[in-house]
Amino acid sequence: MSVFTLKQITQLLPHRYPFLFIDRVEEFESGQKIVALKNVTVNEPFFRGHFPDLPIMPGVLICEALAQAAAIILHDTLRQEAVERVAVLTGIDNARFRRPVIPGDQLRLEVSLSRRHAPLWKFHGQASVAGQAVADVNLLLTETPWVEL
Repeated sequence: MSVFTLKQITQLLPHRYPFLFIDRVEEFESGQKIVALKNVTVNEPFFRGHFPDLPIMPGVLICEALAQAAAIILHDTLRQEAVERVAVLTGIDNARFRRPVIPGDQLRLEVSLSRRHAPLWKFHGQASVAGQAVADVNLLLTETPWVEL
């Protein structure tokens, strides 16, 4: 059972297809932790070029998926504080990739808040597929005012 529906996810995140990498939120501790899922399908646009004969999800997009999960924590917290800001990924540290993510995999994204010192938020993220570690990373997100272009 999902904690957040896709509609609720899109109310928290500004991302949309093809750059929304969260399909479902399984667990959520407000301001602390999230477990989200990304179903990796063969029709993902990035597989056309990375790599056509050996489709592998780019590591940077795994980091982006983890950052989007972190942003849900951030946006949920700011919404409760009635602050109009958006999360921007400003740092990736100590990223390690353990195995490739391929079409058919379900990416499990576990992210926990390490530290908040507004406007900076530090998170630790781990990605896995079928219980096997895929990636782990430390993320830095910054809350910034929402600007309409």
